[in-house]
This record gives sequence, C-alpha cells and structure tokens, in this order.
Amino acid sequence: LILIDGKPSTQFSGASAGDALQSIPAREIERIEILTTPPAQYKADGASGVINIVTRKKHAAGSYGTFQGSLGSGGRSVVGGSGNYTSGALTLSLRGDYRQEYRDRRVQSAVMARDLSTGVQTESTTSILERIRRAAPTVGASMEYRLNDRQTVRGSFDWADRGGLRTYTQLDTSSDALGALTRSTRRLSSGHDPQIARDLTLGFDQSLKRTGETLILSLQRSTTRQHERYDYVNDAFFPPAATVFNTLRFEEDRGSTEVDADYVLPLSKTRTLKLGSSFERSDFQFSSFGATVDPATGMAIVDPLLTNAFGFREDTVAAYASYQASLGRWTWLGGLRAELTRTEAEQFTDRQAYARHYLSGFPSLHLDYTLSDASTLSLALGRRISRPDPANLNPYVDYEYTPNLNAGNPALRPRYTQSFELGYAYDHHGRNLSLTGYSRINRDGLTDVTEYLGNGLSLTTKTNLPRMDSAGLEFTAICQITPTLAYSASGNAFYSQMDAQALGTAGLRSTTGVNAKLKLDYRPSASDSAQVTLTRSDKRLTPQGYVASVDIVNLGFKHQLKIKLTAVATVSDLFNGQRLQRVVESPAFSQQYLRTGQGRVFYVGVVYTIGATKKEKQPGFDYEAAGE
Repeated sequence: LILIDGKPSTQFSGASAGDALQSIPAREIERIEILTTPPAQYKADGASGVINIVTRKKHAAGSYGTFQGSLGSGGRSVVGGSGNYTSGALTLSLRGDYRQEYRDRRVQSAVMARDLSTGVQTESTTSILERIRRAAPTVGASMEYRLNDRQTVRGSFDWADRGGLRTYTQLDTSSDALGALTRSTRRLSSGHDPQIARDLTLGFDQSLKRTGETLILSLQRSTTRQHERYDYVNDAFFPPAATVFNTLRFEEDRGSTEVDADYVLPLSKTRTLKLGSSFERSDFQFSSFGATVDPATGMAIVDPLLTNAFGFREDTVAAYASYQASLGRWTWLGGLRAELTRTEAEQFTDRQAYARHYLSGFPSLHLDYTLSDASTLSLALGRRISRPDPANLNPYVDYEYTPNLNAGNPALRPRYTQSFELGYAYDHHGRNLSLTGYSRINRDGLTDVTEYLGNGLSLTTKTNLPRMDSAGLEFTAICQITPTLAYSASGNAFYSQMDAQALGTAGLRSTTGVNAKLKLDYRPSASDSAQVTLTRSDKRLTPQGYVASVDIVNLGFKHQLKIKLTAVATVSDLFNGQRLQRVVESPAFSQQYLRTGQGRVFYVGVVYTIGATKKEKQPGFDYEAAGE
C-alpha cells in the first residue's frame, strides 16, 4: 500500500502507479517510511505493509524557492520549481513541474502448443516494437494556518496530466512442426493515452485540555481519469487477405473519498492512547468501444468483442484503537483495527451483478527490548489484507495486445496475510546494522494463470491460490568506510512456497533467492559527490513457471558550482537491465515471454536556489532525484 502523508491516492492504483511515483518531485520528499507491520492507525491494505511517502512541511521563516532543469537522452527533459512562504501562523507552498518522457519498449513472445482442432504441434511468435512519448505537467499547492494556540487548518491540492502519442508495430507468425509458415500478419497502431489525476485534502487539528491531547479531522478526495483511443491497420500476408482498419477506445475512471477522525490522548510521559474511525468510498468505471472501419465510407461497424462497460463500488467503515507504552527496557505498541467492507460490481454489457461484504479484524503488536545504548531486539506481529484491484474483477477480455489476451475474474477474494517478525538492530558511531527474520502466511493469494486458446492466442487471468507462504531474513548495513566513502547495503534472503494443485500443478512448489541493493557514496570534496547503486531482484515463482531475475545499475554525480547553483549528471539503468521475462511450462503448452525497455537514460541538469536560509535543509544528492 502506497500512501502520501498517511493517505491513499487513486494515482497509485492500477497499471499507472509507477508513472505516478515518477511524477513526485524528489525535492518535496522529506523521508520514506517502510512499515512491514504498520500500527492500527493505518489502513489494513497491503500484504507486505505500507510505503508512506512523507512530504516536506516544516519550512524556515521567510520566502525562498528552488528551480531545476535537466536534459536527458532521447529527447527527455525536466523543468520544475517550488516556492515557500512562512510568516507567523501562515505557511504556503507552491510547486510545478513539466516532464517530457520517451519510452522504447519491445515485446517478444513464443508459444509452443498443439492445435486444439488438429492436434498438430505449432509454434506462434509475436514481436512488438512500441514507442511512447508523453508530456507530464504537475502542479501542487499546500497551506497551513494556525487560527490560535489550539486550532490549525490545512489543505492541499495536487494535479497531474500525463499523456501523449503511443505507437507500435506488431508482427505475428505461426508455423507447423516442420517449420512451414501457416500464418503471417502485421498490426500498426497509433493513438493517445491521456490521464488526469487530482487530489484534494482538507484538515483541522484541535488541541484539547491535556498537553498533547488532540483531535484530528481530515477529508480527502482523489480522482483519476484515463481516456485512450487507438487506430489500427491490420495486414495479412499469409494467407493473403484484405487490409482491415479498426478503432478502439478505453475509458477508466477511479475515485476515492475518505473521511477520518483521529484522537490522541497522552496518558503519561510513557503511555499514549490513540482512537480513530474512517469511512472510505471507492468507485471504478470502465468502458471500451471497438469498431471495424469501412475504408471506402469511413463508417464504423461496432465489434461486440471489443465493446464493454463495467462498474465497481467499495465502501469501507473502519475503527481502531492503539496503545503505546514503555517500562524500563521495554517498549510496546499494540492495536486492533476493524474494517467492514461492502463491494458491488456490475458487468453492464452482460447484465451480471456481483456483491460481497465482509467484516475483518486486524490486530498488530510491536515489542522492543533495549539491550544497550547501541542495540535493540524487536518482535512484531500483524495481520493484513490485499483487496483485488477493480480492473482485475472485470471478466471482459482485453484484446489490445493480441494474441496475449487478458481478462479479470469477478470471483477473486481478498488475500489475508499473517506476518511474524523478530529483529535485531545495532547503531553506534556511524555503523548501522539490522537483521529481521520474518514469516508470512497467506490465504487466498493472488496470482496469474495463462491458458492456450488455439490459433496462437493465450489468455491470462487472475485467480486465488489456497496457499502461498514465505519466510526469510531481511538485512540492512550502513557504514562510513572512510571520511569520503560510505556504503549502504540491504536485502532479503527469502524462501517462498505455493500450493497450486487446484490449478493443475502437481504438489508444492518452492524457491529461494536474494533480493539486494548496494549503494556507494563517494564525496572527494565539499563540492563533489558521486553515487553508484546496484539492485537485484531474484527469480520469482509463478504457479506455471517463473519470472526471471532483474539487475540494474545506476550512476550519479553532483558538483556545486556556486553556493546556490549545483550541476547534476546521472545515468539510470546503465546496462539496460529493465526486463520482464516470464516462462510458462504446463502440460498443454509452453511460453517464453520477454518485455524489455530502453532503460539506459542520461540526464544533465542544474538546481538553483533563491532565498534559502541557513536553517533550511537543502535536498541531498540522489540519482533518483536528479533523474526527474
């Protein structure tokens, strides 16, 4: 679950979540919290916990601003700025950015199967070259005003617009067991994929009688609208056939409204009670329209296979209580969150309706024991839920990337995860080490299943796994090796096991691996700093095969030209390691699927600050920030 200042956003739902994360200016981020067993005040969503992005809110008195500009390879560019004003009880912030993005992506798929009608062994291959060029302007504003010593009002507004030209060329071939060509086609596509996102938050803080006793009220409205349109030219070379022209439109609207009330009561210097409740309503609307176009008359003939309408609504009422206390060397935080959820989905095209409601409790417990001034033992227990994305509940078959078809499953159930963690942390004289052993037991895990439909077509859908468990050891190490060189390393040595017998797989499947990240920071002088980051995501099991490992290397360099002027150069994904390689091995067919992107991107830019005071901490160097 990805949160901004503790609140969800529709921008981080669905397939566009990665693009939304890239649009957040790094200079506006104060810190990123990783909570694997979050306390009860957070939503219970997210099987692996919560990523909470905390934005910068404390600003020095006065007015100041920051401007940034970067040029990247492939016609990429970024320009942005932010301004802050603080005087007495009022704090105002305004920011704006404009990104010019370019992506070059290739897809290769090879399917080996027996023809369903003749029983003859066939091989079907697909090759796609896709190019995407997008403009992504974003604007944000926030305000905080202290009415008096006890009352504060605050609000924020964020707007983002991402869209541009998207084209691809697709080649499909099929051959028999002897290698003789049986089919050869080409598809040319051109279209646009605009998406507009808005987030509005309002808040009110009321201090009560006791010191620290606070009532916090908040309201948030978040929406995203994505409307896509594509035109296609379909050529058949073997056997030869007339060219077919068709068009396809997608419209996807997401909305979320959340109202929260939180009460904080300090019982003593070492004990605090928190109570709260919330109501959240989420809406999802999807529609598609497909038609074949007569080249002579331009008249569109509706294609029922490409025309669909689907709606979804989810209401969640939640209440929680948490208690934090410390005694001697012990500190604990325990809580319970209860959520009552009701969902309604309707496939308007087929007039099919689905409804579900469930009441769930989510306990959490954190225990810390101080061994010494430098070391601590910890124990954490928690229960989480992962609700299916509404797009994965729609049984409509998506034909956008024929022959690799996709469809949802309205029978999907939410996944429940019970987690256990035991950790050790050491922090002394610039050396930091943490080790955490964990176990996660999942019920009704979500996974993909692919079946062969014949004629080179495959269909991938979502389904529940009765059992999908994992365990492992997470580690973090940070050390200042020399006055100019430091490193940080983190990783997860894991063991995972799944029971996919209900899906046709014999017995239990298990695997081991290591996900890791190593970062080196080199600061040869007060004006220069360099960074190298290596990231590895290990092989991952699926019910029918596996997803291959991914390795990525990033480089960055910063040089301070003047007190308020800094130059930055970065290279992301130096060796073009971004790829998704999925292997399917089943009794009916086998598939090799590879999607690669032009990940290596160069950026050169400058950052200029106006009016900053000595008290205001300036953003530190990180290649992710420079690459914006």
